[in-house]
Amino acid sequence: MVKESKLYDLLGVSPNATDAELKSAYRKGALRHHPDKNAHSPEAAEKFKEISHAYEVLQDAQKRQIYDQYGEEGLEQGGAGGGMAAEDLFAQFFGGGGGGPFGGMFGGGMREQGPKKARTIHHVHKVSLEDIYRGKVSKLALQKSVICPACDGRGGKDGAVKTCSGCNGAGMKTMMRQMGPMIQRFQTVCPDCQGEGEIIRDKDRCKRCSGKKTIIERKVLHVHVDKGVKSGHKIDFRGEGDQMPNVLAGDVQFEIEQKPHPRFQRKDDDLFYHAEIDLLTALAGGEVNVEHLDDRWLTIKMEPGEVISPGEIKMIRGQGMPSMRHHDFGNLYIQFDVKFPPEMFNTPDKIQMLDQILPPRRETEQPPPDAMVDDFSLENVDQSGQRRAQGATHMEEDEEDGVPQGAERMQCASQ
Repeated sequence: MVKESKLYDLLGVSPNATDAELKSAYRKGALRHHPDKNAHSPEAAEKFKEISHAYEVLQDAQKRQIYDQYGEEGLEQGGAGGGMAAEDLFAQFFGGGGGGPFGGMFGGGMREQGPKKARTIHHVHKVSLEDIYRGKVSKLALQKSVICPACDGRGGKDGAVKTCSGCNGAGMKTMMRQMGPMIQRFQTVCPDCQGEGEIIRDKDRCKRCSGKKTIIERKVLHVHVDKGVKSGHKIDFRGEGDQMPNVLAGDVQFEIEQKPHPRFQRKDDDLFYHAEIDLLTALAGGEVNVEHLDDRWLTIKMEPGEVISPGEIKMIRGQGMPSMRHHDFGNLYIQFDVKFPPEMFNTPDKIQMLDQILPPRRETEQPPPDAMVDDFSLENVDQSGQRRAQGATHMEEDEEDGVPQGAERMQCASQ
């Protein structure tokens, strides 16, 4: 005997109805009274909510047990009075908007729930700057799960795979625990099927996949690296990822990562190169040969009389990286490092010749006639001394505005 039968009456079944009878009754009632099918009937909308609430309670074994023993009052005291929204329950039962066998039959009124999809496999593809400049096709092999061809993803012989009766295929069971006047509900992995939702006898398991439904397969993908592609660019292969029964195949995504280059630095579509030249070339002209990324050699000529200062930057238009966006090329920027000759390379005669060729020396500030003058010679400084001197120079630059190095800078906002 049950305390009350209101929820059973709403579905039109007896209190002894099986799970299959409850599902069938809800299916018929929900389709008959759905608001999208009865747009101008408030009574039908209310009936739809009542039927959904009744099925949500009775299809849950623990809720049904509480209802049979204590009625709706027992559900409220046990914390099960809220429940799922009627539309959500309908979408879950029929597979969502357009996804299940009855999806979309009433138009767009139901909430969209797309089909499940396997995970996306992510890989980082490291590419040299030469390959990005010229473009290439990389053959990359990966291992992925595919549906077992021997059992078609069933895991065993046809008809040997049974839905677990302990959890109705959910893989989880809802348990109840009496704690004084309160009833605690919690979920746990179904002990009958170990969370798989199905039971296959060992002798009926597929010999190829051992009942796992999938096997590992090696797949080779051809990844097209376009000219001028940048780090972080993603290349997707739809449906080439893992396969699982009853879900859409996953995707494979490759992310481009540019390898460091020993000679060139890249910024967007421009290339930067350091060229070392001797002092004579810097002053009297000459040429520098640069090996480019496509095996070409660029001959860079400096005309006689064109003086190149140490650290000076020059540009060669259109010799940078190919641009994916504009279908042209960036620029090549060359910074010149001038190599000075070693000490004491000159003789007095050559120094006299330099005095005649080079611009005159800058006039330095002279001490007053009555000043005391001491003569000094320069000494070489080791690396630690150079670091200290450079640090002092930076400190002076930072303290020009009265703010010591490392101190927090503040700006006054005009009121």
